[in-house]
Amino acid sequence: MGKKLNAVQDKVEPGKEYFLEDAVKLVREFTYTKFDETVDLAVNLGVDPKKSEQMVRGTVVLPHGMGKKVRVLVFAKGEKEKEALDAGADYVGAEDVVEKITKGWLDFDKSVATPDVMGIVGKLGKILGPRGLMPNPKLGTVTFDIARAVKEIKAGKVEYKAEKGGIVHVPIGKASFDVDKLMENAKSVIHSIIKAKPATSKGKYLKKLSISSTMGPGISIDISSLGKGV
Repeated sequence: MGKKLNAVQDKVEPGKEYFLEDAVKLVREFTYTKFDETVDLAVNLGVDPKKSEQMVRGTVVLPHGMGKKVRVLVFAKGEKEKEALDAGADYVGAEDVVEKITKGWLDFDKSVATPDVMGIVGKLGKILGPRGLMPNPKLGTVTFDIARAVKEIKAGKVEYKAEKGGIVHVPIGKASFDVDKLMENAKSVIHSIIKAKPATSKGKYLKKLSISSTMGPGISIDISSLGKGV
């Protein structure tokens, strides 16, 4: 793997910023593993995440999805259980599922809950929180509109949050996607991040953009080439 990685890194000009289309083409060219690598977008923002008013966090539904099956668990009771199943949820339940999770079951990728069951779901905070699996009203995953929440996740809804240093990492699809699909997914993410700009953020907001596959090198993107509003 070392020789292969060095070979592709040699093709990237140090310090050069590429147009988005060219960067995507290079990322697809640089995949060399037997599995279908995930393509990630890294955005360096001019914010200080330590200040609560400058935290950048949100969700966006990728136009072309993520290219993988997402297993969705819904915490709900009564009629909302049927609504969840009809919308495509993989697992539905309340106290029974909470007990199952406390015993170690975690075979799901995303979870959604109706507000009325958050009292019992809250007990799972220490288990689901660190894994990013806890339902969150700010992300639209604590809601009575269960059908919409499930369908959006199944369609390719991704979450993003500024990490330490103001960097946001967001998956935008698979290396097997064609160039246009990866570009449209990337633009949707960038546009969403721009809309999420904190009012207290001063100076340059989008400082640096780069794209990479799971095992490939990061390729810098020329922000000015994206146009206004992306």
